[in-house]
Amino acid sequence: MQWQVYLSGEIHTDWRDQIIAGAKKNNLNIVFTSANTHHESSDAAGDVLGKPEDNFWRDHQSAKVNSLRIKTLIQKCDIAIIRFGDKYKQWNAAFDAGQCAALGKPYITLHDENIVHALKEVDGAASGWAKTPDQVVEILKYTLGK
Repeated sequence: MQWQVYLSGEIHTDWRDQIIAGAKKNNLNIVFTSANTHHESSDAAGDVLGKPEDNFWRDHQSAKVNSLRIKTLIQKCDIAIIRFGDKYKQWNAAFDAGQCAALGKPYITLHDENIVHALKEVDGAASGWAKTPDQVVEILKYTLGK
């Protein structure tokens, strides 16, 4: 069985690469998907429809175009990994966690201990909380029966 795993959240570290490498090393049959992690092109996703002069409307337009990809990939995934970093507030990751919860999609949160309190509701609906990408890989191995 091939699993679809959606990787959501923080884009400033290599946590995605670590999970993908760990899955490959353990021969896990997983296809990984993600939102656009290139900041500039994500911000410009809606520019094809005409670039508004006001940044609010540009962000609004690009968010709608980006949501086509994100919603579809979340709906298709078997499980989501949702990463919250320390440097920036990942409101988009919290939104993705909410979509997973509403759709009944299992998800694992990945974050440091210092933001446990801020994420208590998000973690409360999660199937697990991991502190490291290696822990995520171990959960995926267990879940896939490896």
